[in-house]
Amino acid sequence: MNEQIAFNFDETPNQLPDWAKRLAVFDLETTGLVLEDARIVTACVAEIDENGEVVGQSFEWLANPGIEIPTQASDVHGVTTEIATRDGLDPALVVAELLEKLSGYFDRGIPVVAYNAPYDFTILHHEAIRHGLSPIDSPGPIVDPLVIDKFVDQFRRGKRTLTITAEHYGVVLDDAHNATADAIAAGRVAQAVARKFSDKLPRSAAELHAAQPDWSKAQDLSFEKFMRDRNPDFSARLGWPLKLA
Repeated sequence: MNEQIAFNFDETPNQLPDWAKRLAVFDLETTGLVLEDARIVTACVAEIDENGEVVGQSFEWLANPGIEIPTQASDVHGVTTEIATRDGLDPALVVAELLEKLSGYFDRGIPVVAYNAPYDFTILHHEAIRHGLSPIDSPGPIVDPLVIDKFVDQFRRGKRTLTITAEHYGVVLDDAHNATADAIAAGRVAQAVARKFSDKLPRSAAELHAAQPDWSKAQDLSFEKFMRDRNPDFSARLGWPLKLA
């Protein structure tokens, strides 16, 4: 039997919950979509304030992934194998610095926003192991605007890509699939969702983090049911914020 989590929903609508007033933001652009095999190409970690403005320095990386970057990937994020080979950093250094930055935010209890968090955090997990580094086994608190938006606005039609969701919430995203632009936009989307639906969301980052695995599982199983009408053998891959099974 699943344990029920009790929340205190006493925020008034349009008021930004405390957990959303200071956020770290995180995004990766990679060589592909297979979580175990994808390599990091570009990355960003930054911090935003309650107005969605970047606080201090944003940290950006360009890595040489050590493999060919498929055209399908470079057409999305704009980094070719030639560019990455010429200008990219050692991938082990990039992964180590990402782990250090993210761990620092988690240690201080600052939530990290990642749109479709299992993508970024699972790839980072496998990259850490690939380079002989210790992964963040239980990253958190994490804020995943994709999961949260699907929970609070379940029946809205259409796709939920970052670009579409940002437009829906009035967040400007001028350079989609640039890691820095995507990371900051994801943070601002998280704040927009939190402000609009504050009465439906937990008040603390810890409670929000604890709720998202169940929300993600329900969403993935719903998608599985939808897909099985077309392909009876389809199985959704479960797990949040890591898909390791």
